[in-house]
Amino acid sequence: MTSESTKNREMHMFRVLNVPIDLVWEVWSKPEHISQWWGPSGFTNTIKTMEFKAEGDWIFIMHGPDGKNYPNHSIFKEIIPFKKIVFEHFNPHFITTVLFEAKGDKTEMDWTVVLDSEEILQAVIKNHNALEGLKQNGEKLQNYLSHKFNVS
Repeated sequence: MTSESTKNREMHMFRVLNVPIDLVWEVWSKPEHISQWWGPSGFTNTIKTMEFKAEGDWIFIMHGPDGKNYPNHSIFKEIIPFKKIVFEHFNPHFITTVLFEAKGDKTEMDWTVVLDSEEILQAVIKNHNALEGLKQNGEKLQNYLSHKFNVS
């Protein structure tokens, strides 16, 4: 989803997940799964609301390893089953687009986060180690899939 107009204010991750797309979709679309893997290493989640549909609310609390709670609110903007999830997050404001493509028994996942400005991007990288957090989120997803569905 990179474009020249957003390149200086976005974070991006691409991963090949070692499971079929239907399993990847399941762990993205159901709160009982996403609560188990969402967020950087050491974080856990309490999902308050997850209306997995266009204009549906996603409200949850991330519990940090430092003992602090981090309330989150997003709205799903677009969902194309087995293809695309777009959500708008508030405070800080950003748009996340995750694209999925089936590749046999594997799934390609292309994850882009676009913030409102380069300054905000740099602040979340500096203050929250957001680039590393995005990478860890992808690793936690792969680990959850591996353990949940017994694949390597």
